[in-house]
Amino acid sequence: MGQQILHYCSTLKELWVTGLLLAIVAMNASAQGWQQPERSQANLDALARVEVKTYKFAAAGGIDMEYGVYIPTSYDGSSPTPLVIALHGLGSGIMYMMEYNNLVEIAENYGYIIATPMGYNERGWYGARGLGNEFNRNRNEREGRTDPDNLGELSETDVLNVLRIVRESYNIDNSQTYLIGQSMGGGGTWYLGSKYAENWAALVPMAPAVYISPDILNGAKDLPVMVVMGDADEAVDVKVTRVWVEKMEELEMDYEYIEVPGGSHSSAGRENIAKVFEFLSKHQK
Repeated sequence: MGQQILHYCSTLKELWVTGLLLAIVAMNASAQGWQQPERSQANLDALARVEVKTYKFAAAGGIDMEYGVYIPTSYDGSSPTPLVIALHGLGSGIMYMMEYNNLVEIAENYGYIIATPMGYNERGWYGARGLGNEFNRNRNEREGRTDPDNLGELSETDVLNVLRIVRESYNIDNSQTYLIGQSMGGGGTWYLGSKYAENWAALVPMAPAVYISPDILNGAKDLPVMVVMGDADEAVDVKVTRVWVEKMEELEMDYEYIEVPGGSHSSAGRENIAKVFEFLSKHQK
């Protein structure tokens, strides 16, 4: 069982309102400064092996939808291989998680396949803000965008499509298939991880931007979860994350919570990505 969470004094409603206001801030790595350490040659070599692929997205009118795939050099198709689906933050794309500090280098060392769906576009929220995504529809009107009315549904479906395609294309170990994400992707990890819990062996939301009730965790109560959050995050209120962690405690879930003192929206997950893979490697269905 996870560790006890610090007492918080705000009501859940107040926290959601605070979180909604903070959502106006950019949710990607530029929200708070992050200086990428010099990449090792192993990291650069792994990044050079990332493939950008496309599939015909029937539900979106047959458009070519991009997704990223990293295949470790140890893969030869002879044995089932662990898979990590990694969800990007708001305003970014399929390379966001591939370039997330030394993530692909670590994946190479563990022998894991990484897949990074687009989520239809850079602001689809993976369905976590509603299948129609009222939040972005309002922004469409203000900013003259032409997002489809079912943006949230398409974003959610894209992740499931990529999961299916990768499973069909490679020898995937379904008992070691994981879902992780940063910021908007962290909220998507909570949402898709709970809604489709049967697909995952463990979840890792990092600096999760989430605006739905933590009651959804009832769907994921049997899944191991690691949450990574900085207490100095200026884009996502740490108090909101603590509410979700407290819900995991209430449900007696198997979880780990890393709250990084002074950690920012950009730094907390990146500085702990090795711990994320260590956590994943301990869990399978």
